[in-house]
Amino acid sequence: MQLHGTIDPARFRQTLGHYPTGVAVITAIDADGQPVGMVVGSFTSVSLDPPIVAYLPTRESRTYARLRTSSHFCVNVLASDQRELCGRFAARGDDKFAGVEWTPAPSGSPILDGAVTWIDCEVADELEGGDHFIVMGRVQDLDVARPTLPLLFFQGGYGRFSLPTSVAPADPELIRGVRMAEAARDGLEALAAGVGADCGVLARVGDEAVFVMTENHSGDPDAVEIGQRIPLIPPLGTVFHSQASDDEVQQWLGRAGRNDDTTAFVSNLEKVRERGYSMSLMPETELARVSVMNDYSGCDVLPEHDRRMKQMISGTASLYEPDIEPDGTYDLHSVVVPVPDPKGRTRIALRLSRLPRAASGDQVLRWIDDLRSVAADTAEALAARTPSTKEK
Repeated sequence: MQLHGTIDPARFRQTLGHYPTGVAVITAIDADGQPVGMVVGSFTSVSLDPPIVAYLPTRESRTYARLRTSSHFCVNVLASDQRELCGRFAARGDDKFAGVEWTPAPSGSPILDGAVTWIDCEVADELEGGDHFIVMGRVQDLDVARPTLPLLFFQGGYGRFSLPTSVAPADPELIRGVRMAEAARDGLEALAAGVGADCGVLARVGDEAVFVMTENHSGDPDAVEIGQRIPLIPPLGTVFHSQASDDEVQQWLGRAGRNDDTTAFVSNLEKVRERGYSMSLMPETELARVSVMNDYSGCDVLPEHDRRMKQMISGTASLYEPDIEPDGTYDLHSVVVPVPDPKGRTRIALRLSRLPRAASGDQVLRWIDDLRSVAADTAEALAARTPSTKEK
């Protein structure tokens, strides 16, 4: 077959194959009440207002002949680990849903388990486009079910994005932090074990803090792990900026959210400078902090993971640097104390978290004093190191 003009079909496919596309499964419930689905690489957004999407099935598709008997369809954007599921729906056969887990969208169309996103649509129009149809869908509902890397189709094969790794690199600051953490290990672990809390050492690496030591003494299985990262975005990072220059503080404040009140963060920083520690309370509603941190610290960090981390930080800003009354009762999230190095710079900080709930103000203040004592011992041990091992 020769295309109109002088374009060869093979050359046409090869050239357009250099443009990567996502992979989606279009699902619906056909006229017989049975689930039906087909793989497409031609799904696209058409309009924001009103919200309209489209996909382009071939005119000869037997699966589309069943899909078009429904007034609704659901777009399932496949994840990079769903290549086998993609092959199932791309193959010929009538029972493609055998063994496939799914739940109904509001329209009743199948939402496939494990898909990145789903978009539930009402058919708005069907247009002719050469050897394909252009099926327009008016979006009725949608959601990001699983923020992860999508499956891609490129040059005749399936694959995924290769993102720059965001695992904590072998940065000199990180290596230095790991070595400094050893000076705190014994005292910090003993304190955490006595309190029944988790403990950790945070090392500053650029604009992030990385956990370089952790111990779980709270008994909670959902604990922070070594290597997890936290962006130093206000209100986080006060202990690392308590001795910083005005320029560094302004850069830190500049990383705050667009709608955040930086005057409150300046006030927080002054409290930390005066007190010598940072503290935060538990939110009324439990947050999936560790899960968000896991996503942010993983190898496949997506913009969505970055946004969720920043949203979590911004949403808990009011819980930082509370005033503690001796006769009050408190549910603490964490206490963080800086450890100045021999030159007075804060490269690491000690952290207690998952502390016993409903603690009295007196008890909280004793925990803080104990943690500050461990930090002072750590700083003394670092200062006493010989010149050959002293951190520079």
